[in-house]
Amino acid sequence: MKRDLREAYRLMRKEFGHRNWWPGDTPFEICVGAILTQNTSWINVEHAIANLKTAKVLAPRKIHALTHEELAQFIRPAGYFNIKAKRLRNFINVLVEKHGASLKRMFNEKTPIIRERLLAINGIGPETADSMLLYAGDHHSFVIDAYTKRIFQRHKWCSEDADYHDLQTLCSESINQKSGEAKLDYWQDYHAQLVGVGNRFCKPRNPLCSKCPLESLLPNQTCTSSTQR
Repeated sequence: MKRDLREAYRLMRKEFGHRNWWPGDTPFEICVGAILTQNTSWINVEHAIANLKTAKVLAPRKIHALTHEELAQFIRPAGYFNIKAKRLRNFINVLVEKHGASLKRMFNEKTPIIRERLLAINGIGPETADSMLLYAGDHHSFVIDAYTKRIFQRHKWCSEDADYHDLQTLCSESINQKSGEAKLDYWQDYHAQLVGVGNRFCKPRNPLCSKCPLESLLPNQTCTSSTQR
């Protein structure tokens, strides 16, 4: 398994190069994006963040001062804007009221403790919390998303009923040959590579297996019927 996952990274890196993911000019923007990207495409998130930037309110205390209605209108392009406004506000309230609007303070703790605190915020689940930790907080917390699960299941690297924790444990234990800053960059880019493969090749329907850099690692090197889901 370790050999397959490490070879997968080599093949993806050859295809895409280093991806310099996650999009965002600041750690705070990355956190906002991690919440807004729930159940929508990134292009919609970009429009919502552009609205916040144009209004010059993309900062913790400035968002904290907005009314729900004002915030919802700014992030409307991201979809489910009323729900996401509540979720974003829940995060901002904790950041401002408990950490003085400082992400540095929020992330200045051991990873499991920060993760537990993030998960306690209504509207932040494991994927969102790990995205914040890995990309905004520079913590070693591997992100699992729909792309990861689909790619891993199609390559038989995990069982059909593997959950988020199962997949995160598998990744954390299998691609752990680096440490420190090198490990952080590796995990960030590994997740980014999976996003690239999932978005471009490993589609939910009609996957482009023959063009995918991971085709050679498929069982029997073919797209079987199980890969067509």
